[in-house]
Amino acid sequence: MAKKYRFSPEEILSHVRATPVIPNGRSEDEKIEQITEHFRKIMEILGLDLTNESLRQSPERVAKMFVSELFSGLNKESFPDLTVIDNDMEYDQMVVVREIGIMSTCEHHFVTISGKATIAYIPNKKVIGLSKINRIAKYFSRRPQVQERLTKQIADCLVYVLETENVAVHINAKHYCVVSRGVEDINSTTTTNDLRGEFRTSPETRAEFFSHC
Repeated sequence: MAKKYRFSPEEILSHVRATPVIPNGRSEDEKIEQITEHFRKIMEILGLDLTNESLRQSPERVAKMFVSELFSGLNKESFPDLTVIDNDMEYDQMVVVREIGIMSTCEHHFVTISGKATIAYIPNKKVIGLSKINRIAKYFSRRPQVQERLTKQIADCLVYVLETENVAVHINAKHYCVVSRGVEDINSTTTTNDLRGEFRTSPETRAEFFSHC
């Protein structure tokens, strides 16, 4: 039976490029309480009637959504239980996971980034459960982000836990800061790639990967 290797969130995150954060020691409940109060003030400034039945609970709803859902990736305790196993089967071909849903939030305007990722690696000594790749992508998506950093964070994580440089990440996403404001372009999408090891140096491997994207 293949040996399992488990990683702590602290260990993995120390090998992933950081999101710009300053730890403040607040508990999740404290964050929800304080964001509720601040968002209530924002709604009041906008002139919304907080006595209205439809709006009364909105500040708390938004606070819970921020802390527990949209930005849960800021909490290291939300990092997925991540294990890899020895590559006993000596599999040495490309492993590709396609159509991974990406839902994130633009850190410039705090509106949605929505798209899909294709993630691949060529095993060396370790392999990972396929659902773990989706969970890694989701974790790093659930924080205020720029797409370039998100792409690299996913790749950093996989390079470390799999002990291989042969990792590739492709993301194509729609940015609603472009859709709903500014240029107001409803059609454009943004593509980012992080190609490492053979995905970067081998034209054949690169072409095979992009055929899956």
